[in-house]
Amino acid sequence: MRKVIDPGKERRSINFIDNICYSHVTDLNGRPLDLYLSLMVCNGNSEMRLADGRDDEVSIGRQPLVVWINGAGWRGCDKNLMAAEVHYLAEHGFAVACIYYRSSAQGHFPAQLIDCKTAVRFLRAHGDEYGLDTEHVGVMGRSAGGHLAAFMAMNLEGYDSREWQGYSSEIQAAVDLFGPVDIPRLNEISERLIKEPGYRWHKMEETHEGALLGGDMSTVKERGRDASPIYFINDRMCPIVIMHGDQDPLVPCEVSEDFYRRLTEAGLEDRANLYILKNGGHGTREFFQPETKKIIAEFFDRHLKMRTCTEFFLNNP
Repeated sequence: MRKVIDPGKERRSINFIDNICYSHVTDLNGRPLDLYLSLMVCNGNSEMRLADGRDDEVSIGRQPLVVWINGAGWRGCDKNLMAAEVHYLAEHGFAVACIYYRSSAQGHFPAQLIDCKTAVRFLRAHGDEYGLDTEHVGVMGRSAGGHLAAFMAMNLEGYDSREWQGYSSEIQAAVDLFGPVDIPRLNEISERLIKEPGYRWHKMEETHEGALLGGDMSTVKERGRDASPIYFINDRMCPIVIMHGDQDPLVPCEVSEDFYRRLTEAGLEDRANLYILKNGGHGTREFFQPETKKIIAEFFDRHLKMRTCTEFFLNNP
């Protein structure tokens, strides 16, 4: 069969650029460690540029950026593990960077926060190269990544490395997906569970929060406050969306409830929105359904490019 069709050109090409080195650090043993990110961006017909030296797509200009931060209990995982689940943001006109940060076996807190801030500064420094709107940067993370996204939302000073000096790590919007934002609260839960027969861990240094903090476990609860964004709420905080499942077996939903309560008590209710997902567990499918994706995309629209995405989701169920 031969048939002529006219599919149009409404949807733009998305290019995936992998293994971009954004930072040179050391691990806990002092060994050099390079950190990498990947980038999804609508920046034209890359195939034609490579084959013919030109591009047949009209530029849509610089795109606002969303930095995606994976979780895995700060233990480390492939930076692209959940890239498919945030592809919808690239479809909607955001550049999306998926970053790897030091795991708890490679660095103790605040190494992870420092790495996330370094990634933002690197991307701002290379905005021209990748066509990024460096004035409008958001972050989104799940679980441990949600914890780091919430910390990034506080826009605190004092966590910037010497790399890419002169560029800001401040962000304009954040999404925290079921982040363990209160480390002492998790520490209390771990202390109770460790005493139960058959629990996966037998001592505090084996737990996620214990491995993250390292050092003397007798002071882990006190030091945990310094690693918890819930204790750093301030008026420099950017707008934030918090999502948590009401059946989360790992990070109790009450953690996010308390976070939101403290934000409202600090007078920041106009910058915070909490969504409780009915029957949602820890990273279960509810977090990546059309309704939740629409909430997140519209939130980033309002704060990073000031446009609505209702029509997009109506046409792309």
